[in-house]
Formats: sequence, C-alpha cells, structure tokens
Amino acid sequence: MSAPVLHATSPAAPRPPAEASPAAVTAVRSLHSGARRRLLTATIGLAVVLVLAMGVRVLLGNYTVTIPDFLAILGGERIPGATFIVQQEKLPRAVAGALAGAAFGAAGALFRRTLRNPLASPDIIGVTQGAAVAAVAVLALGGVRGMGMAAAALVGGVAAIAIVLGFSLAGRRSGGAGGGGLAGALGGATFIVAGIAVASLCQAILSGTMLALNQHDLQAAAVWTAGSLNAVTWERITLLAVLMLVLVPLGGILHARLAPADLGGELAHGVGSRPGRTGLGALVVGALLAAAATAATGPLAFVALLSTPLARGLTGGRPSLPVAALCGAVIVVVADFVASEAFGGTRLPTGVLTGAAGAPLMLWLLIRTGRKA
Repeated sequence: MSAPVLHATSPAAPRPPAEASPAAVTAVRSLHSGARRRLLTATIGLAVVLVLAMGVRVLLGNYTVTIPDFLAILGGERIPGATFIVQQEKLPRAVAGALAGAAFGAAGALFRRTLRNPLASPDIIGVTQGAAVAAVAVLALGGVRGMGMAAAALVGGVAAIAIVLGFSLAGRRSGGAGGGGLAGALGGATFIVAGIAVASLCQAILSGTMLALNQHDLQAAAVWTAGSLNAVTWERITLLAVLMLVLVPLGGILHARLAPADLGGELAHGVGSRPGRTGLGALVVGALLAAAATAATGPLAFVALLSTPLARGLTGGRPSLPVAALCGAVIVVVADFVASEAFGGTRLPTGVLTGAAGAPLMLWLLIRTGRKA
C-alpha cells in the first residue's frame, strides 16, 4: 500500500490592491471637470462685468459721453470739454480703480491662503496702515509728494509685515510654542493678533503725524487716507501697472505652491512642500501689492477682505487668485462710480463705501470664526 501523497500548500498570494470602480473614477473626473468649468465661468463672467463696469464709469454719470465720442477721443480727436473730462478724470479713475482693486484682491487671496484665516487681510493686519503712515510721514517731514510718497508707501507696507512677523515669532517663543519655526509663526491666531496690534499702532501714529501738517497738506492727506481716486494720475497708474506685471504672476506661482498647505503642515512637508518659505514669499508679494495699490489710491478699506470670500463663493470654495483679483477690481470700480455719482453734488471718497460694505462682513466673519472655535 503506497503512502499517501502529501500536497504542500503554498502560502496565500497577496491580493492585488483594490482598484477603483469605473463609476467612482467617473464621479471624481466629473467633480474635477465641474470645478474647472465653474472656475472658468467665474473668471470669464467677472472679466465681462469688469469691462461693463469700467464702461459705465467712463461713459455715464453727471457728464455723459457717447461711445462714438469716446472712441474718437481714444483715437486722438479733441472734443471740447469731453476730451479733458475723459482723459483726465473718468478714464484714469476707471483704470486706477480696476488696477488697485485687482492688486488688493490678489493680496487678499495670498494672505488668506498663507495664514488660513478668514480675517487674514492686508487691511486688517497693518499692511495698508503701514503704507499710509510712511507716505504721510515723508509728506510731513520732508514735503515729499508724488512718486516719493508712492515709494515710501511700498517701504512702509513691507516694514509693517516684517514687524508683524517679528512679533508673531517672539510671541510663539515666549508662549512655549517655539516649534514649527517660520511655518508655525504663520499659522494660528498669533499672527492675526499681532497684525491687528500693529494696525492700531500705525493708525495712532498716522493720526499724530497728520497733526503736524499744514492746512493745505492736511486736507490732501485726509482725502488720500480716506481712500480716494480724486488725485490719481497717469504717472501713478503706470507705476502700479508695472509693479503688477511683476508681482501678480509671481503671486500666482506662490499661491499655487501653497496648495499642499491646505492639507496641513505635516502632509505638505510629506509631499516636498515648504509652506514656511513659500508662505513668507507670498506675504511679501501680497504686502507689496497692497502697498502699491495704497500708494496709487490711498488705503481703500476692506477691499481685500471683501474680495476673498466673494471669490470663494463664486468658485464653490476653490481658492483662485485671478478670481479674487477680478472681484477686487469690480468692487472698486463700482464703489467709485457710486461714491462719485449717486449722492448728487457730494463726492464721497471711494474708501468710505468699501469700508461701509466691509464692516458688516468683518463682524460676520468674527462671529463665524468664534462659533467654529
């Protein structure tokens, strides 16, 4: 009788990883496609609205200009009265409002994505206030005007963000939260609180500096610090446009590189991202954009704060620097038209309207942030 044959049992082979079902893949692709379509629709729609708003700002109002006359003026023809009003008032205000609003909106998008806080805005954490202080200071101390004030505003805006960062780093060390380095200093509420403190300090210095101005300079500084497009010139517009040609593309690159940080610091480092360095660069670029806009038009209150949540609402919550920039441009152009034309003979500074619109939003964001905490 032959011995029974023993069959060796081979170890169980590992199962291949489960593959996503075709239905799941289709659903994910559909979501991505829908998000891209919504982003594209929002971008194109806002661009059209901006062009229409600029057309209304130039053609309508207390002094109306026909489209044929406007095209003739652009072609070099001189029409008594109309040429001066279009070239020296209406068109500069429309262009300056669009550029400054876009700069504020882009700055707001950079600050919001870097600091991951709905209150993260250059007009909340001291950047625009620092730019205003520097501009008024050189006017009071040295009688510097024009491009000198613009250059001082740029320096003041960057100095303000540097001071805020320094206080934030010092606060984390003294509070025993020294871990995280630069990335840690840019996270949490410490940076926001430091920024609000610096903004309050700058506002106090600004008020004191304005008392040292003579009557003529005081009136000009008061209108400018309220955020007005009355004094915009083609020289300032050119400076702002040149700076934006450099800063906006750079800001777009940094904004995209901050995408992994939305997943959290550890995951961002895991995929090779350096949110600390990238975030610092984004804040510097955002501060320069906000300071450049402030130099051209004055500190237009809450434009950056308004632009970011509006842009996220239009894109379904997806961060987008171009959409935020377009939102800021539309806000300023529309606000300038309403401030100039909707109150009869009274022409309000544009910043009065943006501030009135932004104050309720800031209170709502404070309440919403407090509930989440």
